[in-house]
Amino acid sequence: MSDNWTWDYDPDAEHVVGGLPHEVVAEVERLAEQLTVLGRDAVDIGRGNPHGGGLRTQDIFGGRGFFMFMAAERLELVVITRVTWLG
Repeated sequence: MSDNWTWDYDPDAEHVVGGLPHEVVAEVERLAEQLTVLGRDAVDIGRGNPHGGGLRTQDIFGGRGFFMFMAAERLELVVITRVTWLG
């Protein structure tokens, strides 16, 4: 658990969540905030490398969509890189 971790979109919010429904964006941002609370442990959340780290995938709304993120330990930063909404 860490108070120093933050999160951001890469390259920016317009590219990653532009045009998505408000409730989807709100859910992604809520989960991103929870990942920052986990801090270094965020490298083990979701699907991806079984040893943790690298690009991870986390489902939203019971599998109706997902987002991809990386937890950059040295920067204490969770980076949201893609959101896919299947509706």
